[in-house]
Amino acid sequence: MKKLTLVVALAFVAISASAQKFAHFNSAQIIQAMPEYTTAQTELETLSKTLSDELTRMQDEFKTKYEDYQKNAETLPDAAKQRREQELQDLDKHINEYYQTSSQDLEKARQEKMQAIADKVGKAIQEVGSAGGYVYVMDLTAGIPYINETLSKDVTQEVMTKLGIK
Repeated sequence: MKKLTLVVALAFVAISASAQKFAHFNSAQIIQAMPEYTTAQTELETLSKTLSDELTRMQDEFKTKYEDYQKNAETLPDAAKQRREQELQDLDKHINEYYQTSSQDLEKARQEKMQAIADKVGKAIQEVGSAGGYVYVMDLTAGIPYINETLSKDVTQEVMTKLGIK
C-alpha cells in the first residue's frame, strides 16, 4: 500500500510539474518602446543641460575673477587682496557644492522617473502573468543564468500591448 501511495504521489508531482506554465519577457525592449521612457530621457537631458550651463557660467565667472585678481594682485592693497582671495575661495566652494548638489538632483530625478516606468511595467507583467496562469514570468535582461525559451512563452508583446505600445 505504501508503494502504491508513493507511485501515485510521484505521478501526481510529475503531472503537476509538466502542467506548470513559465513565461519570459525583455524589459529593455519594453521600456525603450514606452513613450514615458522617451519623455523621461528628454526631460533628464534638459535638466542636465540646465545644470551644466549654470555650472559653466559659474566656472566662467570664477575664471574671469581669478584672471583679474592675477593681473592686479601686485598693485592691490593687502586688505583688497585678502578680500578678493576670500571671494575666490567662496566662489570655488560654491561651485563645488553646486556640482555635488546638481549631480544628486539629476540622479534623484532619474531614479524617480525610472521607478515610475518600472512600476508601470511591473503592474502590466503581473496582469499578463495572472491572466496567462504562469507560475513564473522572468526578465531575460535580469541576468538569469538560463531560460529554455522553447519551454517558456515570450510574453514581451503581451506586456507591450497591456501598456498600449504597438
